[in-house]
Amino acid sequence: MRRAGLAVSAVLLFSLVAQAAAATDISRDEYRERVEPICKANTEANERILAGARNRVRAGEYGKAAAQFRSAAKALKRTRLQLLAVPMPAGDEPKLSEWLDGVKAEVGLLERVGQALTKGDLYAAQKLVVKLSTNANRTNAGVLAFEFTYCWFQPSLYT
Repeated sequence: MRRAGLAVSAVLLFSLVAQAAAATDISRDEYRERVEPICKANTEANERILAGARNRVRAGEYGKAAAQFRSAAKALKRTRLQLLAVPMPAGDEPKLSEWLDGVKAEVGLLERVGQALTKGDLYAAQKLVVKLSTNANRTNAGVLAFEFTYCWFQPSLYT
């Protein structure tokens, strides 16, 4: 009797999991439609946050530029959390998880650029900006099939 109850429970649990998975199964196009507004908001925020950062660094205003990079990191971190909440298309989870891991690395690099600028270490900041651009290019390349417009993170536009 106990085995029968366990078997029924297992079948019920399996069917609930299958239903939940089917309910959240979306296409790449649906995924893109859901994430693009999130990424667009981040792109627009970065345009505002990082406006003039390059000129501030050139003028030696490292503290102000550092604050801009830290703010950009916070904005990207919030964006990443919002992106994580969007259901992923079946079969694309590994690729999208890798993409979001790349975005997480970009958050860390933005923070580190801010730290280097706070210390006045322009050389370290420049090296980190190169790493940031390289990471962004690699991260973007992993999701070419999604044909994103705004979910291409392009730090070279601001740094």
